[in-house]
Amino acid sequence: MDKRRLSRSGSGSSSGRLGAVLVVLGLLAVGAFAWRVVFASDPSGAAAAPPPGTASQHQQPAPAQRPDGDTADTADTGGTGGTGGTEKNEKGEKPGRSAAAPSRSRAVYLGDSLAMENQDVLAKLVKDSGRATLRSAPHSGTTLCDYLEGRRERSLVPPQHKAAALVREERPQVVVLQFWGNSWGYTPCMGTVGSGTPAYYERYAADARALTEQIASAAREAGIPRPKLVWVLQGPDAMSPDRIRRVNGVYTAQASAAGDLTADAGARVSRAGDRYTYVESLPCTAYERAHPAYCTGGDTTRLHRDDDYLHFCLAATTKNSQPCPVRSPGVLRYCQAIAATVDRHLAAVAAAKES
Repeated sequence: MDKRRLSRSGSGSSSGRLGAVLVVLGLLAVGAFAWRVVFASDPSGAAAAPPPGTASQHQQPAPAQRPDGDTADTADTGGTGGTGGTEKNEKGEKPGRSAAAPSRSRAVYLGDSLAMENQDVLAKLVKDSGRATLRSAPHSGTTLCDYLEGRRERSLVPPQHKAAALVREERPQVVVLQFWGNSWGYTPCMGTVGSGTPAYYERYAADARALTEQIASAAREAGIPRPKLVWVLQGPDAMSPDRIRRVNGVYTAQASAAGDLTADAGARVSRAGDRYTYVESLPCTAYERAHPAYCTGGDTTRLHRDDDYLHFCLAATTKNSQPCPVRSPGVLRYCQAIAATVDRHLAAVAAAKES
């Protein structure tokens, strides 16, 4: 046989084998692409992802402090003490959107840095009562005038978080007011009013009346009954004990005049029989003895850091205020007093409706 023919025959055989290989590779590529299409178009083939842009709008909040000192994932409440979660009925079925759910009242929590640090613990306590959910809108450094609408002075509270605006939006049954008594330079709505002066107490009394009136007016606009106000009575001021006593007197007088309530949270962080003397630690309560991590000194519980006589969070304060990230007995004591007042009021309202 001719060598050239043999050469052509050999190269033809090689070409045939090469073509077969290319065909196989092509089929594999098509198959792989087809499987990718199948999986991509089948929602059960991968975990559901949020629509583009929703991650930044609905980020889960950081773990919050439980009243018992552990951390709790508050993603189901949005950090506001909402009902959250997906409960099941008696048959073990998850209810649909139209399923009847226990009716809960709404409470709104306004205030300063003390409200900022304890909002998560209070939300958890209020939620656990089963009677209400809590919407918190605290802003550090604020005071009563910051939450008033229609003021010309610069305010640290945005319009959507003014007391009246939140009443119109949330339609609450309770509004909790936590104000330690700020008045210095970074509380601009107080102007030049100095802490502890006659003008200071007069201004606080006037602003307490104005805030009460604006909340009542907003409730009328929303077509709801006026919410009950809970004025939180403050703990001792290490630098000016009499100032706190008189500020609490303003809140007590306003609550009495308007038919509202006070929650003496300050008494829970004060020595028995010595309400306005500052203390850094106190004997452990029965609850704290049952939960030894709260008895930070053996038989005593620490309320304040050595370098902060005002706040109850035992973590160092940060430039950007946030809910307290660590177990803090003072925060828990303070919130227990507020939550108990809210719960007693709502229980009385429920009992009156049933009678």
